[in-house]
Amino acid sequence: MSPDNTVRRTGRTTVALLAGVYIIDYIDRVMIAIALPLIGAEFGLSHTGQGLVVSAFAIAYLLGQLPGGLLADRAGARPLLVVSLLAWSVFTAATGLAPGLVVLLVLRALFGLAQALFPAASFKALAERTTREARSRAAGLILASNNVGAGLGPLVVAPLVVLAGWRHTFWIVAAAGLVVGLALWKLLPPPLPRELTEPDDAPAASVGVSVALRDGLVLRCALMFACYNMLNYGMITWVPSYLVEAKGMSLVSAGVSSAIPLLVNAVGVIVGGWLMSRWFDRSARRLVVPALVVSAVLLVLMLRAGSTTAFTTWQTLAMFVNGLAAIGIVGLPLRVLPRAVVGSGMGAVNTGGQLAGVLAPLVMGWLADRLGFGAAFGFLAATTLAAALISLVTRQRQARQVKEAVS
Repeated sequence: MSPDNTVRRTGRTTVALLAGVYIIDYIDRVMIAIALPLIGAEFGLSHTGQGLVVSAFAIAYLLGQLPGGLLADRAGARPLLVVSLLAWSVFTAATGLAPGLVVLLVLRALFGLAQALFPAASFKALAERTTREARSRAAGLILASNNVGAGLGPLVVAPLVVLAGWRHTFWIVAAAGLVVGLALWKLLPPPLPRELTEPDDAPAASVGVSVALRDGLVLRCALMFACYNMLNYGMITWVPSYLVEAKGMSLVSAGVSSAIPLLVNAVGVIVGGWLMSRWFDRSARRLVVPALVVSAVLLVLMLRAGSTTAFTTWQTLAMFVNGLAAIGIVGLPLRVLPRAVVGSGMGAVNTGGQLAGVLAPLVMGWLADRLGFGAAFGFLAATTLAAALISLVTRQRQARQVKEAVS
């Protein structure tokens, strides 16, 4: 096999494996949102209490991002990926045994810590196994798989919850995670030679989280990702409950309706990755800012929708346009950081993104209890505009301080 074919095969295999794991990852996450009406009824929880169940995972997931990035750079991507996947599958299964709210909160926090090891390690694995020219498209496919999992989650989980109950559903999905973890361990190819992935950068002997944090571009991307990700977490967490409680839909019908925008969002992320590689790789904000502004306008139209069909239609359009901006935000550090600090850098960026996972469920639950779902979804339009504003004042450049620190 020629060297070019080996490089392409390594990249494609890596993307396929990581995308498969992220699909399971997001089905695991979405399960709790689908099961929330049943869990809330069983444990007697308000909307705020239900939001706390989601945020228990998100808080632990947030706190684990930076340590996960450091571990990825120190221990290597492959072992961390497998340990993370196997551990979160165990805690997913244990969630089905929760006897009450306190134990449920502890298990969701442990689940979050286990999953927090995965993102930085996955981006490091990608940086080690793709060329810089192919990285935006590859990252787009991996990020799109997140939304494929989030979209498939309601389609898979809602019928299972109805047929088998929410507890048994957690056990079934946990078994699938264990199988995928074994496949990842066996099939993930070795890293490419450094000269193929970053010919201009020298290796670093020792790297810490502080190296990546010295660069202002990384911090801006983290803040931008925090605002951007409010929409994704807000939609995943509260749309099923909104459709069941405010629109009177069945749980299965709500699952199908909430899945459509997430699957379309995955298409938007893939298209956005292609657009970035082709036209916007050197000036991401020319794509990011218009996409986010249009998405916010579409969210306002969604709020004014009178029917369930109109609500889902505007939501779907908003999620597609929003997806176009994903690689321009998340993929920027991945393109400019040396692979020696990709784990730490992306851990920092994902810390910002997961701050949204902590805030969105709680803030939207509080707004829904006091002002209604309209105010809760209006919060998402405001944070989307905030992400556009940060992108507008962020200039793309090489991460000079990080390069100097590792060279």
